[in-house]
Amino acid sequence: MHPLLPSLVAICLYAGAAAYQGLSLKQGKRPNTRLLKMLGVIALCFHGGSLYIQMHHPAGLALDLFNAGSLIAFAVIAITLLACSRIPVENLLLFLYPLGCVTVLFAQFMPSGTIQPIDEEPGIIAHILLSILAYGMLTIAVFQSLLVLMQDHQLKHKHPTGLIKNFPPLQTMESLLFGFLWAGMGMLSLALISGALFIDNLFAQHLVHKTILSCFAWVVFAVLLWGRHQLGWRGHKAIRWTLAGFCLLMLAYFGSKLVREFILHI
Repeated sequence: MHPLLPSLVAICLYAGAAAYQGLSLKQGKRPNTRLLKMLGVIALCFHGGSLYIQMHHPAGLALDLFNAGSLIAFAVIAITLLACSRIPVENLLLFLYPLGCVTVLFAQFMPSGTIQPIDEEPGIIAHILLSILAYGMLTIAVFQSLLVLMQDHQLKHKHPTGLIKNFPPLQTMESLLFGFLWAGMGMLSLALISGALFIDNLFAQHLVHKTILSCFAWVVFAVLLWGRHQLGWRGHKAIRWTLAGFCLLMLAYFGSKLVREFILHI
């Protein structure tokens, strides 16, 4: 089966759900949460189907730059939809559905670079899955930090819009942010440990930049969580540290893949 059809269905569903949520919030209305989640779950099923077809390769997993981005977006949206049943994070979908739409679009229509299929050994697969979960959880934390920044700014200037009026209290929003950061930090730690255990040489030429930048990102997030626990960091300081750690992590993964696949062709 060709991945074009499930990709197009996923793109349309993500776009429709994002448009529905955005228009509802712009009008000061609360969108129908059940409908919003249902559209997301159906889109996610088609998204997963297109990813499976694109990544399946006789020699292993074809995890090029755009497939990797699409896979991380899939994980982020899936985690958020699961979390919606327990905590008030529906507003994150306003950013995540367009992210899913764009990543599926790129994975389907952008030319892939030179890639080496990944050997499907259990240890390597475990490392990849942990890395994706870590990136996914920390991506959610970044979007949550942007919502906190937006909410804090509008509350200080006393002109909350329809979107902000539907947010939980700022203290709850910040608690959610640090909950995502703790979960992402745990996953990132496990990803680094599994990499050390199952990858022959983490400091080989094609992995050294990814390894060093990922370790720097771990240190940034560790300092942020220490600062929160010991010094009560919050607000703009916490958001700046979150964005710094996320940028290092994305540079580690997507930056190295971009250079290898499209510049060095290895």
